[in-house]
Amino acid sequence: MNISKLFFIVAFLLFGAIAIKAVLKKDKAHTHETVVVDISKPIAVAFEDEVRSINHVEIQPEENITQFFNIKEEKDISVHSRKDEDLPKADRIEELFRKVNPKLPIVETITYKSKVDWLKGRPAWISDYAAYYKTSRHFIARSLNGKRDYFKQNVALGDRFNVFKLDKDLSFYLVIDTTRSKMWLYYYDKGAEEKVLLKVYDVGLGRVDNLQASGLLTPLGQYRLGEKVAIYKPGKMGLYQGNKVEMMRIFGTRWIPFEEEIGECTAPAKGLGIHGAPWVENSKNELVENITGIGKYESDGCVRLKSDDMEEIFAIILTRPSFVILVKDFFDANVPGIDRGL
Repeated sequence: MNISKLFFIVAFLLFGAIAIKAVLKKDKAHTHETVVVDISKPIAVAFEDEVRSINHVEIQPEENITQFFNIKEEKDISVHSRKDEDLPKADRIEELFRKVNPKLPIVETITYKSKVDWLKGRPAWISDYAAYYKTSRHFIARSLNGKRDYFKQNVALGDRFNVFKLDKDLSFYLVIDTTRSKMWLYYYDKGAEEKVLLKVYDVGLGRVDNLQASGLLTPLGQYRLGEKVAIYKPGKMGLYQGNKVEMMRIFGTRWIPFEEEIGECTAPAKGLGIHGAPWVENSKNELVENITGIGKYESDGCVRLKSDDMEEIFAIILTRPSFVILVKDFFDANVPGIDRGL
């Protein structure tokens, strides 16, 4: 056999082997066999918050691998049980402060007089009315002034303003949807077993942190709000993270702390709170409110609101038991009472 014939036979066999292999590969590609992978040493596979060790797994073909690892495409991920169109909406704040109807049934309008049956020995002032009716001076001032002026508390005989009714056992609930960055303010009238939505607000929340159960530095759960509140004005200094700072630059004009964990809380209450947006210096070295973080996830865990919103809530809830409920979906929140559509 000469060299040319030998070369021809080798080439023929080589091309034949390649063709047979291609056919076998094509047939295999159309089958749906399970690929078994033997792993000699255990490895950790993360399933959301749980970690499991595995020694032997059966991995399905590529199109099913996301199902095995419980992975969904981003477009399929949704924590919301219902659509945004179903969310309740309201703005009934003025019905708390106005001195003519329509008014909410939890307030009454009274006329100021210096001599009252419930205080002996001296004239009654705004602070006395506030204490007696369990209504904050800020609430009375806004009603008295007819506008968002919480510090002017001058009063004369015959002036009229609103207070909470003495026979109403009231508490307030703030429901925060952490995925929508929204907050709903409710009052709960225990005697009437009724809840009423007052207003919906935009909020800023804590930074994204996948190590937290909530997925954010802001926790989930129900907390009771505390009484050690604060009012900050320009020039008011304090300590923050060991440094002396102007408090408005951190907490805005108001601060209400989380006081106690009530239920299903993913973090302790200590150090958390609700406060205004921070203030910064502008190009003219003037201190101005920075609201760019509202609706975003930028805080160290606290809930932020615009100053006007924070001051409004502060005035309303300050003197009554108040709670905050943080959930990933508004419809998972449980506020006591019946919503009768008042």
